[in-house]
Amino acid sequence: MVSEVLIASTDGQNLFEKPRTILISRPSADELCSFITKEDITIVVCGGIEERHYKYLSWTKKKIFDSVIGPYAEALQLVLENRLVSGTILTGAVGDEACP
Repeated sequence: MVSEVLIASTDGQNLFEKPRTILISRPSADELCSFITKEDITIVVCGGIEERHYKYLSWTKKKIFDSVIGPYAEALQLVLENRLVSGTILTGAVGDEACP
């Protein structure tokens, strides 16, 4: 199993540079939490996260958007616009045409 992590640097409203993608082989939730902390990542957007990791990252002052489904570009744009909320299913999500 390989996990793909996208890292984007912003000033809160604009990107500093093109987002970069990192592949992590055999990732565990503990390794991802450690990576997030070491990279000084302040915002985490994910499709799912275990409660204990959510609590840990929240305790370390990370802002977490959980249960987000869809293309990263749309999620990133909503983060920059301060409009993303946990549970968002984005319009570009695969299979969303079946949703009313």
